[in-house]
Amino acid sequence: MAEDPNENQVCIREVQRTIADSSKALIERKIKEYNLSGLFDPQEGRIKRHGGGDCIFRGMQNHTSDSIKSLEGRTFAWADEAHKLSKRSIELLTPTIRAPGSKLVFTWNPESEDDPVETFFSENEGDSDFLCLTVNYDSNPWFPIDLRKDMERDKKRDPDKYAHVWGGEYRGMSEARVFRNWRVGALTPPENCIWYYGVDWGFANDETAGLRCCFPDSKTIYVDSEVYELGVATEALPAFLNGLPDARKWPMRADSARPESIDHVKRHGFPKLRKARKGAGSIEDGVSFLQGFDIVVNPKCANLERELKSYAYKTDARTGEIVPVVEDKNNHLIDALRYAVEGLHKRGRLIPQMIAPKPERLERPKDYQSRHRATESWKVA
Repeated sequence: MAEDPNENQVCIREVQRTIADSSKALIERKIKEYNLSGLFDPQEGRIKRHGGGDCIFRGMQNHTSDSIKSLEGRTFAWADEAHKLSKRSIELLTPTIRAPGSKLVFTWNPESEDDPVETFFSENEGDSDFLCLTVNYDSNPWFPIDLRKDMERDKKRDPDKYAHVWGGEYRGMSEARVFRNWRVGALTPPENCIWYYGVDWGFANDETAGLRCCFPDSKTIYVDSEVYELGVATEALPAFLNGLPDARKWPMRADSARPESIDHVKRHGFPKLRKARKGAGSIEDGVSFLQGFDIVVNPKCANLERELKSYAYKTDARTGEIVPVVEDKNNHLIDALRYAVEGLHKRGRLIPQMIAPKPERLERPKDYQSRHRATESWKVA
């Protein structure tokens, strides 16, 4: 407006009960900071440009398809706290600001990938009329030293808070995230380690995913390889699974929902493939088992890393509280990991001899046989 006195602007919030809920006070402070007070006349409910247009402030929740027409002719709209905008508000706003050369600017702190503004930009990614920028503290050359100290404290003390406040990750994901016991890194497994393989079949709109893992020690699961692809035809599954090292040599467990896929793959070079167990509580038991280990993900397993960041418990839409039910998404490789190790636990609890090294043989006391010769249970053992 300082450069073009004829421009008319509107500042948008989803909810604006009074002008105090708007960005008006912030803009007035910036006018003074930039020594532009001589160009503007702040009035009740708007900021007037001397000899030109004005900037008004509106709440989208107060508008209908008819009342929104009052914004026609505005050439610039700024929607602040856009993560709170409803889908309805975005659909009302976008065709209204339509004068030649007009712009809509949305600013928001990421809250959830399901927020309408996130969907609005992701669905239009690649469109030359859209530009989406991520701006964090490291984009600010004047980042204050006091804030940097706060950021470093959060980074050490509360990684989940750091990820949202300073890194722009979705809020609530840290609290709702199923797995926090993982990291990215490369390990060298023992030469005689046992490898476990799992595969989750894809459907029309789902990816087929497979991986292999091992237990370098009794506290660690290491995933060193993955395969992940959308639209793998049944006849292409054997070649797809060959992307996992030595996959034909080791037992492999697969999603039992596709028996025809299991049968085809077994007949084409994977005779040790077997179906995974399913049933009530199987997901919870598998998740509980995996939560008991440190999960290390090889850097080349980028899809598993992404899923571990996103796999979350559901949030009650009415109360905002996290509930103990896992969302059925972001989980293709995680399901494959559950299948791979399901034979190692019973109801989420480790079967000790499956992972722990065999105990050393103890010498029997000299009088062992004389004390147990007549014990029938000893003969059976």
